[in-house]
Amino acid sequence: LATGKMSSVSHNAVLSSVRRNMQLENARAAINRGSISVGIKACNGVVIVADSTPPSPLHDVHSVRHVETVANHIGMVYSGVDPDYRILVKAARKFAQLYYLTRMDPIPVKELVKDVAKIMVDHTNLCAVRPFGVSLLISGWSDGCPQLYKVDPSGLYSAWRATSQGKNSFQSNNMLVERYSRVVDTDDAIYTALQVLWKGGCEMIPDNVEIAICSLNGFKRLDHESLQEYLNTFCSRK
Repeated sequence: LATGKMSSVSHNAVLSSVRRNMQLENARAAINRGSISVGIKACNGVVIVADSTPPSPLHDVHSVRHVETVANHIGMVYSGVDPDYRILVKAARKFAQLYYLTRMDPIPVKELVKDVAKIMVDHTNLCAVRPFGVSLLISGWSDGCPQLYKVDPSGLYSAWRATSQGKNSFQSNNMLVERYSRVVDTDDAIYTALQVLWKGGCEMIPDNVEIAICSLNGFKRLDHESLQEYLNTFCSRK
């Protein structure tokens, strides 16, 4: 009887009697309350942009990053719970380093996405842990072209041309559907992503926005001066 009871508890941690994973739904609710992040693939690279508005004027804006570098050619951004994101960033960097040490080649973007997604899948199948409360946009350059993937808390991943996540993601994605055809290069992609953030209520100042570009030359987070230039251009055109 004890063995049967333990088995039942293990399975109930995954699905309720109505076939719903309540912990996974809670994770997605946390993502929907999180800040907006946008990823857009252009002809010459991938752009990821995040609303990093601090929760308080007293908060040190440089203490937390939404956009992180994983490898020279890969970066990622999140919406959701920050501590969970830090764990996944650390794991992704480890996967990238191990791949390079064993094969002496940069890890393909899809290979890294699979490795990160497997960790997230495992956390939906074990009763002693909860799902990660984050959704990820992973951008990179592999096989001679830009790539953009989205990873759900369940571990489901898929390739995208443009997508957003976080609060008001439904409206943001509708805006991307309307405007994506106008995206030609990374500059156009940045302008479109900033429009999404602006419509979502983000104040267009450097401390509230993070931007990164992944191209043939690698993944690069924009510094304060470059951010200011893009924001000035955006404010003059909006």
